[in-house]
Amino acid sequence: MHSGRSYKFSEFLSWTRRNIYILLLIGIIPVLFYQVAGLKWIAIPWSVVALLGTATAFIVGFKNTQTYNRTWEARQIWGAILNSSRTWGTMSRDFISNPEKSKELVYRHFAWLTALRYAMRDTKAWENSNKSYNIEYKAYYSIPEMETPLEDELKKYLSDDELKYILTTKNKAAQLLSLQSKATKQLFDNKEIEDYRFVEMQKAIKDLFDQQGKSERIKNFPYPRQFATINSFFIKLFCLLLPFGMLKEFDKLNESVDGFMKGNLVWLVIPFSVLISWVYTSLEQVGESTENPFEGSANDVPISQMSRAIEIDMREMLGETNLPPALQPKNNIIL
Repeated sequence: MHSGRSYKFSEFLSWTRRNIYILLLIGIIPVLFYQVAGLKWIAIPWSVVALLGTATAFIVGFKNTQTYNRTWEARQIWGAILNSSRTWGTMSRDFISNPEKSKELVYRHFAWLTALRYAMRDTKAWENSNKSYNIEYKAYYSIPEMETPLEDELKKYLSDDELKYILTTKNKAAQLLSLQSKATKQLFDNKEIEDYRFVEMQKAIKDLFDQQGKSERIKNFPYPRQFATINSFFIKLFCLLLPFGMLKEFDKLNESVDGFMKGNLVWLVIPFSVLISWVYTSLEQVGESTENPFEGSANDVPISQMSRAIEIDMREMLGETNLPPALQPKNNIIL
């Protein structure tokens, strides 16, 4: 997530510069054929390009709206996890008279948050973090889940036996919630909590299961590939045809000018076609970077920061003073 006022224009140009190079080449070749080689027949009617551009604009707008909705839903889910975690912290502290048992439940919750955020950072085939411009931009920020192994993080919160068991499971976050349920059942059987408190704690665990499932749904189900494919295809086709459609339009302008520009206005097709095409390709790239809100891109939902904030809040509930520091942005990017 970008935590500053805005991206710098220079950052955006650097991020999209590969598209600019390609668009520059696409703009130069038709002009050379038309103006230098005299192949006037390569020009196509502007109305064809305009209709294609209109259809492409609708497709691009639709995609960006839907990808933004995915990111916003992911943020709402983790906002709910934040609230449910605080509720779990107060229940663990106030429902149980044994401080050690309370701490065990709270620390196991930290392990669940850790396992869940590591699962959200797993790489999927349809994600875009491995594209060259995104790999290059990763130098500007840090991804905590890529810096420390999961096992080292879980060691902070779990006993040796629980850690050994969790590391053998496939869905570690789900199994940690299962252990929480088992622990609360044991507290109830030992009459350390009353039945209504046991029911409330089970409801809280169910709510955490629900939020985990919602988060996993966004992670494991991509923006539909058919829409992503046709969006990319339309934009490439539009950018390819645009300079051909602008040739005659700029050639007509030669009739209304004098001086050294007369007869040479067709060369303006190059900068203007690049500019217009860059708008479309940049919108496509922005939408693409918003598709997967957990992949580790600069526009992700900051689940690492939120998990740390939850940990600080819940440790304070237990009366602890040796708290981990809040995560800070690096170059205005924080995950």
